[in-house]
Amino acid sequence: MNKGYAAFCDADRWFYDAPYRRTEENYPAALAPVPAGWRTHRSGDWLALRPVDARLPSQGWKIHVSACLDNAESVLERVRAYCLERRIAFKFVPSRYLLHLRNAKYTDRAASGKFLTVYPADEAQCRRIAEELDVLLAGEPGPYILSDLRWNDGPVHLRYGSFTLRHCYDDRGELVPAIENPDGRLVPDPRGPVFQPPEWVGLPAFLAPHLARRAAVTLEGLPYTVERALHFSNGGGVYAGRDVRTGEPVVLKEARPFAGLAADGADAVTRLHRERRALERLAGLDCVPAVHGTFTVGDHHFLVMQYLEGKPLNTYFARRHPLIEADPDPAELAEYTRWALEVHRGVTQAVEAVHARGIVFNDLHLFNIMVAEDERTGGASVALLDFEAAAHVDEGLRQTVANPAFVAPAGLRGFAVDRYALACLRLALFLPLTSLLVLDRAKAAHLADIAAEQFPVPREFLDEAVREILAASGPGPGPDPGPGPGPRTGARAVVPRTRPYLPVEPGDREAACASMTAAIRASATFDREDRLFPGDPAQFATAGGGTAFGHGAAGVLYALAETGAAPWPEAEEWLLDRTKEPASGMPLGFYDGLAGLAWTLERLGHRDRALALAERLLDQPWQSAGPDLHSGLAGIGLALDSLGSATGEGELRTAALRCADLLAGTATTSGPKRAGLLHGHSGPALLHLRLYERTRDQEFLIRAGRALHRDLDHCVTSAFGTLQVDEGWRTMPYLGGGSVGIGAVLDDWLEHARDDRFERARPEIVRAAQATFYAQPGLFRGAAGMILHLARTTTPGPGSAPADIARQVEALARHALPYRGFLAFPGEQMMRLSMDLSTGTAGALLALGSTAPDGRAHLPFLPPPRSAAAAPEPVPVTGAVTHRNTTVKRIRT
Repeated sequence: MNKGYAAFCDADRWFYDAPYRRTEENYPAALAPVPAGWRTHRSGDWLALRPVDARLPSQGWKIHVSACLDNAESVLERVRAYCLERRIAFKFVPSRYLLHLRNAKYTDRAASGKFLTVYPADEAQCRRIAEELDVLLAGEPGPYILSDLRWNDGPVHLRYGSFTLRHCYDDRGELVPAIENPDGRLVPDPRGPVFQPPEWVGLPAFLAPHLARRAAVTLEGLPYTVERALHFSNGGGVYAGRDVRTGEPVVLKEARPFAGLAADGADAVTRLHRERRALERLAGLDCVPAVHGTFTVGDHHFLVMQYLEGKPLNTYFARRHPLIEADPDPAELAEYTRWALEVHRGVTQAVEAVHARGIVFNDLHLFNIMVAEDERTGGASVALLDFEAAAHVDEGLRQTVANPAFVAPAGLRGFAVDRYALACLRLALFLPLTSLLVLDRAKAAHLADIAAEQFPVPREFLDEAVREILAASGPGPGPDPGPGPGPRTGARAVVPRTRPYLPVEPGDREAACASMTAAIRASATFDREDRLFPGDPAQFATAGGGTAFGHGAAGVLYALAETGAAPWPEAEEWLLDRTKEPASGMPLGFYDGLAGLAWTLERLGHRDRALALAERLLDQPWQSAGPDLHSGLAGIGLALDSLGSATGEGELRTAALRCADLLAGTATTSGPKRAGLLHGHSGPALLHLRLYERTRDQEFLIRAGRALHRDLDHCVTSAFGTLQVDEGWRTMPYLGGGSVGIGAVLDDWLEHARDDRFERARPEIVRAAQATFYAQPGLFRGAAGMILHLARTTTPGPGSAPADIARQVEALARHALPYRGFLAFPGEQMMRLSMDLSTGTAGALLALGSTAPDGRAHLPFLPPPRSAAAAPEPVPVTGAVTHRNTTVKRIRT
């Protein structure tokens, strides 16, 4: 789970939206007039002020000032006055809400604490400003900024970095913030949670004492050793350690002051001591860890607890859940049901024991339940972890820290919060999709119906969960906001079982496509500059993201056109208006930038604009892009070659060939470090394959084959005979970063040549696309991509018949929700709906469209397969393709 998505949930009821769109609680300084001789601009969470005549370096030592919620306005007023008087450029977080988010428990640890940034003109001024601000803000508390070096003990911190937003590609092919190295080349600007200046930058002498002070804080002399990190959050780390006096394993939980804020503003230290008090009250229970003590190092507080054997409950789904198979055996379904009921019974008993001591757990979810299995008896024992949100029932505290899949309605207090979570657990043990209840609690009845169809679970067990969820007190999620057969549920409503939950079933392809098209149209926001269609938070991460193919308007309009929707001139005009002058700093790639925009506009009939964007692309340093399809040379080359073929512009084709040559030159040295279609070697393989089809130059076919072998080297075979990409800690079958995307290119390569390894891989990839449950619905990381592959693949044998595709469409339907009476799908993390191609409704629409008899809908550069009669004669390339063989692992995913 990516907990960073939670920050994008507050600004809109139904969709992810940028946190900075909430303008309440702005500080007076953010509303003050801009002084004469200054200019200002807003960039994401920051409001910047700079003297018109300021001349600053592109990078150097800069100063960050941290603050707490209670002193931030005072700190801002003083630093602002200081900078205005001396004409020093600065920026700040303009509202209390945004500062709270920046310091919250699951925010980016490297960015946490940064409230103000001050830009010195040189090192001498940097030292002077740091000294003066340290005096000006003496005694003011603020969280430690992990990426920086702290000046004395106050809120002033320093780091070396870029003063302007520049980007380059890292060794994984991802676009990241950049700084310039001594050779004048842009390289990644590391922004991790540790002070780490670039290796070529010497530390100024005036910072040496502060670095020495930092290095002096260690765990030396304590009776505990740290063996490994178990978990990190902005509030601190959780570590497995050992008591050196007894040899007993322990858990050390760290809390940083003023950081890791909960909804009520409590910092990590406050919550650590809440946990200590709760566990001391629960002492003697075998379902909670025992407290061994506390200590402080520097200003970091530590709680020492008993180490409990077992694994968090969430980890058991990958090993036990039978729906990860294509056709689970009834006996396996029955055994899993027995185990799940036993686990729920154990969790319920543990919660009841905690309640008997007067304590409300307040944060029950899959990650906070430890399960230890007894291999001899087949039984399981459970314990509860992480009591930092716990409180005595008499305190009547609201829930302030919660997992989105188990968060209680706002009005619940006391034991009712835990009962609600236990109800969610009843459903989540069979279908871990309860994060959808944040959007609509009526989804609980739909999930219960699906679970009852799939598992031999007593119906009353599920119905009790639905009653608890629908009867929860307090204001619940609002109903589907529009006409149609969507849910009509308030806090205490009961949904009749005779009424379908969804406005249309995805299995009814034509009606479903029409309904999804209507949902997309209903979501459009023509008055916004930053985006037309709501999608993934990634659309706010890069310049022009709201227009781009992956998460923006271009991809949505492409999906609509591919599935036969009527032209939408108003939406096309919105996109044309925002591509007259594309956003400064927009990436160059296909899914995230200019290449994808140019290609899409040509497809939509806007050739002049497409060529203008292509010209702008070629004027940029596109040769330095990464190798991949998503953002790099593979996607750029495919777009340019397609545009060149469509328009007759030879320069575009020449540039596409140059992309291929650059990829060939780096294939074995700085090629993709990941696997799969979007970020792996399959993207370059696709470019080489399409160039072969245009030029008939056999070298391109050989390059494509070699690239595909490199991606297969990243794959392993599971215990179920499925081929998946091995990421080290998990295996991935998906279209974007898993084996299914590799399989799509394998299918097309094998139309031209033979390769035994490819032929063996294809049916194993088809099996990987046949699981009956996927955690998310999206095109590149979920069920929709499996549908598209099964509808397109030419792999012989079982697995892609209409019945197989229909089963995957049914799996997709489990994620669906009504929106304004129409069919829609949630995005990544499933806390909000998405309409974009990569993660949301447009991707699901494209996948369903690919199952039509005419097979028209498809991904760019992966057209519907040729018929057997139309397939060209194979070209022998015996001995031309080389690869290393990988030992096949037998793992269960």
